[in-house]
Amino acid sequence: MKNRPEPIEAANQYINKHFPNCQGAILAGSVIRGQATETSDLDIVVFDESLSASFRESLIEFGWNIELFAHNLSSYRFFFESDCKEARPCMPRMVSEGKILKDTGVLSKIRKEAKDLLEQGPKEWSKETIDMKRYFITDALDDLIGCQNRGEGIFIANKLGELVSEFILRSNRKWIGSSKWVVRSLVHHDNELANEFVEAFDTFYKTNGIDKIVSLTDKVLKPFGGRLFEGFSLGKK
Repeated sequence: MKNRPEPIEAANQYINKHFPNCQGAILAGSVIRGQATETSDLDIVVFDESLSASFRESLIEFGWNIELFAHNLSSYRFFFESDCKEARPCMPRMVSEGKILKDTGVLSKIRKEAKDLLEQGPKEWSKETIDMKRYFITDALDDLIGCQNRGEGIFIANKLGELVSEFILRSNRKWIGSSKWVVRSLVHHDNELANEFVEAFDTFYKTNGIDKIVSLTDKVLKPFGGRLFEGFSLGKK
């Protein structure tokens, strides 16, 4: 949009208008990473001791779509912990990587908490979890191999892509992502493997060919015993 302020200027204007007495504010997201597009928004994290609880709000001001993540000086910890439990550390990443807009002395400790969590990585998968994931990947792969309906195949492939990307990352104790962060997380882990992953699914979506997906999936599962069907059970006593 023409004539709108630059991201940092707009974020500062927003903070000065709505949270003038906050103890800390951070601008995060693609505009800080140098990956902004025409549809990028401003991800603003605010720490304000006067807030009774955390909240999230989406709004448009100063010509920008703004995603606000507002916390007091302790409520953010719940989101740090829940994000890391899900292995998708959105809030810790925003806080640790974002640009500080305002700080009265509280952000050093909070950012260290975020960075420590990110460096620890997600909890290691147990053998039982790995076997369960192998089974569900095998099931989806078999569905794709046997699929005769293009429409069904598209969504089977979608699910398989989610499962395989998750398996690659979590079996290596790496953080996962959703949407655009699937590829970004894979690139951060192994750029060559990420390219192979994208090529395999791109080929299917363009030509309906599944050979590269099958090959990639078998390559990913091989170190853990390959595909799993016979002998798998869940909840049996």
